[in-house]
Amino acid sequence: MTAEDQVTVLVVDDSPVARKLVELTLPSDEYLLLFAKTGTEALEFFARYRPALVITDWLMPDFSGVELCQRIRVESQGFYTYVILLTGISDKAQVVKGLLAGADDYLTKPFHPEELLARAAVGRRTVALHREIESKNRQLEQLVLTDGLTGMPNRRAIEEWATRQLNGAVRHGFSFWSIMVDLDNFKNINDSCGHSAGDAVLKKFGEILRDNVRRCDMCARIGGEEFVIILTHVDKDGVLRAVEHIRRLFESHTFTFGSRNIRVTASFGIACLPLGVPLGFDELLARADAALYAAKDRGRNRFEIAATEETTTSRR
Repeated sequence: MTAEDQVTVLVVDDSPVARKLVELTLPSDEYLLLFAKTGTEALEFFARYRPALVITDWLMPDFSGVELCQRIRVESQGFYTYVILLTGISDKAQVVKGLLAGADDYLTKPFHPEELLARAAVGRRTVALHREIESKNRQLEQLVLTDGLTGMPNRRAIEEWATRQLNGAVRHGFSFWSIMVDLDNFKNINDSCGHSAGDAVLKKFGEILRDNVRRCDMCARIGGEEFVIILTHVDKDGVLRAVEHIRRLFESHTFTFGSRNIRVTASFGIACLPLGVPLGFDELLARADAALYAAKDRGRNRFEIAATEETTTSRR
């Protein structure tokens, strides 16, 4: 068994004899043991090492194992830890209290080594199942927020992200720009070259966006041939340079489909959040969409800025 296969176990007991008994029971090639003498020390270890199993005594110098179980359940959001409570108390009502506090299992002291070993194995299997479920849930969540064709964030993802950023922009007064993008004459590509060609164009444009948008910003495909770019903490000149750079990169790329070489362009509509104005993301996106339609009406392959206090600007 490799070190990667070891399960981290936090043993919490103020008795050196009890700690030694647990150490002698659990094989060192299967379990990596950490030892804490108090509940406070246990919580520090728990936060640092995120153990898969916790084996804790009921009675400790600072607070009880029951309280430790409660604290662990509060602090272990996002990952699961299996808790075994060791107790010299045989009263069933007290045992139930421990289980209700968050313990998964209990053993009465003095425990039989084979029984502890068996219960630790159950805990190990339970944690493995929880981790597998957690991993699959993360994958499902990622799928829900990702566009299947381009691998970019989808509409739901950017709406959730942008809403949080908008709240911060209003509160702290930093700039927030919403940019709607539509690929020009995209239907003609699908009709003349096939949908696989259209998919290739969408993927390439998504690649250009990802490579030319800062990590602190976000871009997404929101449907069909429509994309959104969100830029923050940047002035108007910086936004125009960024959009023009993306526009030129895409315009200059040559696609080869069979014997045909074609170039595709994109149009952009830009809208800025007025400083300090609590504007919703849908409304800001609608302003950017209106500017996009203006870019389309004025010849495509260009950008337009939604009119606010500033005059409308356009450029090809």
